[in-house]
Amino acid sequence: MPKKRKVKRFRAVQAVKAAAREKIGSPPPARVVPNRKKKKEAKHKPTLSKLLGED
Repeated sequence: MPKKRKVKRFRAVQAVKAAAREKIGSPPPARVVPNRKKKKEAKHKPTLSKLLGED
């Protein structure tokens, strides 16, 4: 005999969000904003041959 499903508790927040999704639609996915203060450094140091080749 399968177990009975547990009845989920009513939560106003979930009900409001579901109603908003039905009327307006789902919100756009979040975008990651790059930090402008922190610059990425090179992952590897340039090799001696690359340094000598730049002259």
